[in-house]
Amino acid sequence: MDKPLKYAVFGAGSWATAIVKMLCENLDQVGWYMRSIYTKEHLIREQHNPNYLSSVEFNLDQLYLSNDINEMAQWADVLIFVIPSAFIHSELEKLTVDVSNKTVVSAVKGIVPETGLLLGEHFNQYYNVPFESIAVIAGPCHAEEVALERLSYLTISCWDSKKAQHIADSLSSNYINTKISDDVIGVEYGVMLKNIYAIAAGIAHGLGYGDNFQSILMSNAIREMKRFIKKVHKMKRNINNSAYLGDLLVTGYSTFSRNRMFGNMIGKGYTVKSAQMEMSMIAEGYYATKSAYLINQNNIKKANIPIIDAVYQVLYENKNPKKIFKQLTDKLD
Repeated sequence: MDKPLKYAVFGAGSWATAIVKMLCENLDQVGWYMRSIYTKEHLIREQHNPNYLSSVEFNLDQLYLSNDINEMAQWADVLIFVIPSAFIHSELEKLTVDVSNKTVVSAVKGIVPETGLLLGEHFNQYYNVPFESIAVIAGPCHAEEVALERLSYLTISCWDSKKAQHIADSLSSNYINTKISDDVIGVEYGVMLKNIYAIAAGIAHGLGYGDNFQSILMSNAIREMKRFIKKVHKMKRNINNSAYLGDLLVTGYSTFSRNRMFGNMIGKGYTVKSAQMEMSMIAEGYYATKSAYLINQNNIKKANIPIIDAVYQVLYENKNPKKIFKQLTDKLD
């Protein structure tokens, strides 16, 4: 009889905490790596994460906690990375154990800025993890609703369908529905791009645009996403599936969306730095915007991406949001 696979989550933010909660519904033991010794000690003492989803209480008998990334990577068979893209490279620089025989799962929602690669591509190129052993977790699914055990949906993408199904089964419960996909690259780009469009939605809201414009913005965003992904990875996919369109909608419209909140602050006149300082969570879309813009700029045949271009101008070129979004309205249909 095969030994059960051991799962570990790397990261201690809200999405990492939610994934640990989902895994604890099905597994006897879940590994959890966190950089902060304080967070680990608080968890041991109070049974909950001190900073994120503090309403979720854990059974400590189910958790294997560590502040040593190599210890956790050595212990687990399936490594789920949920570290923000801005910090993933510096964390992975600590990784010295061989992970080429592990299954690596990306729940990062962004590009590794230092290499310009998706997390799966980064692990393949620098850690020799085969593409068949790389998976991606996509929504639509907010960590806050997982904490409340509200019905949510996940898509697990992996070229190896058996591995995808095993991960999906490990995350499923009476409040988590899962499905599998083989569009690993497309789904991972979709997860990244939807955060940029959520920032755009937030900026529009902060500027005073109403629901009518928001619907036009989201309609154009899904078509723009399709154009972008098709340029970087052409294959047959239905962009209206929940991993793309569903995840885009929940991130663009929900009050739980940190990227929408970040954009809303920019639209209301905050500078990028002041908005980042006021938020307690990382807005992944800020970093994704630069990555997506540069990827498109470096393509021989560029995709038409007016929304990403507009967000890039506001966030990285300090252009006036009001003027840029007025120009953007003329490019949408």
